[in-house]
Amino acid sequence: MPNDANSPLSAAAAKPVPPRWLKPMNKVFMTLSKTGLGMKELPVLTVQGRTSGKPRSTPLSVLDLNGGRYLLEGFPGADWARNVRAASGRATLRIGRSTEDVRLVEVEGDEALTVLRLWPDRMADGAKIMLDAGVVTDLTPEAFEAVAGRCGVFRIEVAR
Repeated sequence: MPNDANSPLSAAAAKPVPPRWLKPMNKVFMTLSKTGLGMKELPVLTVQGRTSGKPRSTPLSVLDLNGGRYLLEGFPGADWARNVRAASGRATLRIGRSTEDVRLVEVEGDEALTVLRLWPDRMADGAKIMLDAGVVTDLTPEAFEAVAGRCGVFRIEVAR
């Protein structure tokens, strides 16, 4: 199939969007997490909405690396990442019953590339969603490295 301007592949590559089922599934995950019926250890990021000012919560995958913790903006322009940037990185992170005030610092260069290269191996489910949506072209370290600058990488720090 030729990759012309009207093909779904070129549209996905131009502006990848999360699959339709992701937001409803996130709501299910949040409900399960809150009720304690499952997903107890699901990391949930809460940040002030950039336009509403209301708290916005999103379940996310947290990558542990050499004593640090990282988040990846799985879709360019993801609401949670835009909210984090507008809130100067201030947020809370809840895992199970533990909640901590955090500061998310967007990283670049070698630090970001290391996280991106590890993502498809360590966070396979999230990586597959990114592949299916057209954010990445393959589930390889090189394909994830190629989204540097389009998908933000955030280091989680304890707020001071």
